[in-house]
Amino acid sequence: MESTKRKKGFSKGFWMCGCTEIFERLAYYLGRSLILIFVTASVATGGLGLSDTTGATMQSMLTAFAYLGPLVGGVIADRYIGGRYTTPIGMIIVGIGYFCGSMAKDATMVYVMIICVSAGLGLFKTGAMIGRIVTDKEQLDSAFSIRYTLVNTGAFIGTFLVGILYKDVFAHNGVLGFSPCFKLAAASMFLGAIWFTFGTRYMGDVGKKPFKLEKTAEELEEDKHKKEKGQSTEANAPLTVIEKKRIAAIFLVSGFSIIFWIFWNLAYLPVYYYWTENMNWVVAGYEIPTTWFDAANSFFCVVLGPLTAMLWAKLAARPQGDMSLFRKTGFGLAILGCSYIFFAVLDIARGGEQISVLWLIIFAFILTMGEMFFSPLGHAFISKYSPSRYLSTMMAVWGIATFVASLCYGPLYGLTFEGGFKFSSVCIGIAIVAVVSAVILFLLDKKLSKLVEDDAE
Repeated sequence: MESTKRKKGFSKGFWMCGCTEIFERLAYYLGRSLILIFVTASVATGGLGLSDTTGATMQSMLTAFAYLGPLVGGVIADRYIGGRYTTPIGMIIVGIGYFCGSMAKDATMVYVMIICVSAGLGLFKTGAMIGRIVTDKEQLDSAFSIRYTLVNTGAFIGTFLVGILYKDVFAHNGVLGFSPCFKLAAASMFLGAIWFTFGTRYMGDVGKKPFKLEKTAEELEEDKHKKEKGQSTEANAPLTVIEKKRIAAIFLVSGFSIIFWIFWNLAYLPVYYYWTENMNWVVAGYEIPTTWFDAANSFFCVVLGPLTAMLWAKLAARPQGDMSLFRKTGFGLAILGCSYIFFAVLDIARGGEQISVLWLIIFAFILTMGEMFFSPLGHAFISKYSPSRYLSTMMAVWGIATFVASLCYGPLYGLTFEGGFKFSSVCIGIAIVAVVSAVILFLLDKKLSKLVEDDAE
């Protein structure tokens, strides 16, 4: 297994694996952003002419099942086929899905696209592979923050370009360029599969075998002690007490992840609905595409990724040791709550008048700051503490939280923002729930930390 404990950063294998995310996220966010517009645009302009509800449902399904698929794919990568083989196959399947979307003339082909994308992403295992390419636990928080920057480089390109491409570059005679955009997403996936396949030469032996056979140094040391005691070291041996505790900790953190991602996804809907009516979207004579809000989030992720990586590295180097994941993610939830407070203040301060869309830049920054304290660290935490035989599956458990959140935020929007309540009051209520969740994480920090600490260490 290739070591990345180097004075001058991470290995070439890390960068080749991480940069694969750029191709995948470019395609995903291009397609995800476009589906809302494509499904609801009139047939005369190249759309399907379906209802807003149908468009929202389709986007929700794409988001949700893109995070459910990895659970099945996780079992395959953990037990049967190495991640370096499942990943390019998955990317090709996703690319086929986006190509089906480019040919859609009705809802059927859109659903085919959703199925292919979900199935293909289930086999996409770059995150789990990074968790084994980087062998130094103290580097993992920084590594996954850098990975998050790479992820959002692709997301930024996809969400920024799609707003220009479909309505300006690819539009012709009143017909919007939906089909070429979906083909571009497909091409990105096919190119990404080629990039990853080429890059595996720099990844050592990582991903050649199922994850259950790629043990960490800690697990190898534990196997040594087991052999001395005459205990089994086979991959199907019963879980140890510490392994059970660590799996429990992963599930607990994933529970808080559901809360985070419900509120994070929910924050987007007022931008597309409430603020489109109550903000002036024209800046310097140009009407800003709504998808550029997604691009702003991705841009700030790119900027903040290296900064948070340096922060985690500095904290890990302290004499007293690193800050726990539970405190870090608690800060993430609290910052997310602050973003809703900002929404409430904006709504109260505008006094019923339209305000500039530029205010959304500040909101996007606060929202992204909360995201950077939360999302990348989940995968780092799982890479540190998940038993190797369940690594990809535990990664999928983190994704299942996003799946549940994706199914919940739409109906929650109807009950809250569309439920007859004052906009600012709903925002304040959500902020209170987020901050209370953060306080709970802080109060339970010591007890939760004990779940992952090996008393023998």
